[in-house]
Amino acid sequence: MFVDLNSDLGESFGSWKMGNDEQILPVVTSANIACGFHAGDPLGILKTLKQAVKLGVTIGAHVAYPDLVGFGRRNMDLSRDELIADVLYQISALDGLAKVAGSKVKYVKPHGALYNTIAKDSVQAEAVIEAIKMYNPELVLVALAGSNVVTQARDAGLKVVSEAFADRAYHSDGSLVSRRLEGAVLHDTDYVAKRVVSMLQKGGVESIDGIFTPIQADTICLHGDTDGALEMSAAIKAELLKNNIQVRPFCE
Repeated sequence: MFVDLNSDLGESFGSWKMGNDEQILPVVTSANIACGFHAGDPLGILKTLKQAVKLGVTIGAHVAYPDLVGFGRRNMDLSRDELIADVLYQISALDGLAKVAGSKVKYVKPHGALYNTIAKDSVQAEAVIEAIKMYNPELVLVALAGSNVVTQARDAGLKVVSEAFADRAYHSDGSLVSRRLEGAVLHDTDYVAKRVVSMLQKGGVESIDGIFTPIQADTICLHGDTDGALEMSAAIKAELLKNNIQVRPFCE
């Protein structure tokens, strides 16, 4: 058994710092790097890209709604053409910087509200899928495990990697508990590390409602911006290796 570990990176903006890119990159195998729409400035993004290339970490475009103030966590009712153009713009920008850094974008993972919206909204999902296909149909889409967009994207000809979250609580339908609700983010390092192993071995997690929820995941997201993120990420990787679960990128 093997699994990919990913994290959302490149999200600092000017003098405002977000995350722990330099410490998280040696732990993960794939980096979802901000493209400037929800977070990230060109210099910071390029710095993160260069470090990812140096460490052999796979690069993905972390595309989002144009929402710097809300960190991409607010829903936006964009037209199909607007959303296609926004996603194309972001992939193109990151891929250009990645080329300078000595690599290229190999996958796309939507961020925040866009990620959660396309999990169930087939109209916005179609726009994101179309943008990816227009830029490069070989790019992989990372999407919420068990969500409708996984099937929709595969039916459209894209390769899709299903994602689960190490430190997020789930509803019994497989959706993520909103960050606005208490208990949405888990902070117990030992519990989270064992939960990730259990999720992979048993094919699911216990939901916030106490119900076993099936989740088949190929990649696990480790958030680098929560309290104790570095310790948690290291503990998860160690627990995986202890249980003979190999950690390697889904895009090789």
